Amino acid sequence: MQINTQLDQLFSALGDTTRRAVLARLCRGPAAVSELAQNFDMALPSFTQHLRVLEDSGLVMSEKKGRVRTYQLAPQTLKEAEIWLSQQRSDWESRFNQLDHYLNKIKEKHDV
Repeated sequence: MQINTQLDQLFSALGDTTRRAVLARLCRGPAAVSELAQNFDMALPSFTQHLRVLEDSGLVMSEKKGRVRTYQLAPQTLKEAEIWLSQQRSDWESRFNQLDHYLNKIKEKHDV
């Protein structure tokens, strides 16, 4: 089994409600830290830790202009998660199809 640390970081980042809400907001376009933080009842240092986790996982990118740091989505990382999930779904569908085939064979033997 191949260990993929970036994928682990990505799913860990997605495991938090606040971070998912930030990503949902960034789907509408880039935003400054102050704009992103205004919808959350937490201290700014705590909120910026969430942004750091998102950036470390590759889900968002930031750019600083003057004193304003702006965040935007990094869609390629989500694409990698989508590819991994698609592969998992395909593997499980194959396993379920094999199980279905096996159970039908058993049923046919008992129906005869």
